Amino acid sequence: MPHALDTPVRLSGAEPSVADQQAQAGLKARGPIPAHVACIMDGNGRWAKSRGKTRVTGHREGVVSVRDVTEACAQIGVEHLTLYTFSTENWHRPAAEVTALMELLVRTLRKEAEKLHRNGIRLHAIGDLGRLPERGQRELQESLDLTAGNTRMTLTLALSYGSRWEITEAVRQIARAAQAGALDPATITEDTVSDALLTRGLPDPDLLVRTAGEMRLSNFLLWQVAYTELYVTEKYWPDFRRQALYDAIRSYQDRDRRYGRVADA
Repeated sequence: MPHALDTPVRLSGAEPSVADQQAQAGLKARGPIPAHVACIMDGNGRWAKSRGKTRVTGHREGVVSVRDVTEACAQIGVEHLTLYTFSTENWHRPAAEVTALMELLVRTLRKEAEKLHRNGIRLHAIGDLGRLPERGQRELQESLDLTAGNTRMTLTLALSYGSRWEITEAVRQIARAAQAGALDPATITEDTVSDALLTRGLPDPDLLVRTAGEMRLSNFLLWQVAYTELYVTEKYWPDFRRQALYDAIRSYQDRDRRYGRVADA
């Protein structure tokens, strides 16, 4: 059963500090809050290496950042948060790391799904999900089903996801419809393509955050971020917590989004 939207968001279980409440109020008063924030969560391994720890330790600490950023987004009124959790290219990492990541995914879903549900957050997933281990697919589906009716915020996990793969699959879908006579190629529009993508029904991101200082999109939402505001920070993902999120949103609020048009005189 969906939960009431007037209850405070508490994924961490901790009461927000007075300073954080003031920071959130100031952010809301300062300018528009992006409806859709997307994150390329980079730097878990480098964070761990810089501390003499294993890469898996970095991934575990990254989960703490996911919880904090998700909670903060829901508290300030972000409607959609999309996280680049595991790319199609990540399957080429060492087998031991991939196995550890899949185990972490299962444990995290099991631990966090009920918290998301209690806080009215819907979990969504995009990607080639059939490549996930059977146990991972089962835990994911149970979490999706549990939170399906929630409306406070949608948290989308891009799992086994690659944008070129997604676009290729969309082209195949459109081509099959045209071949079957169900679609006139002359009527194909940008909306036709958007509706064939895994993100159909979701608004395009307003703000894309990339951590660890890398200046590339890494095959993430290539169609969807055509007019998204980009924010790159040197912080590794395990160090990216709510205050860093607020900095990113302040930067977004300072932008002049013209979508290719000339600003008003």
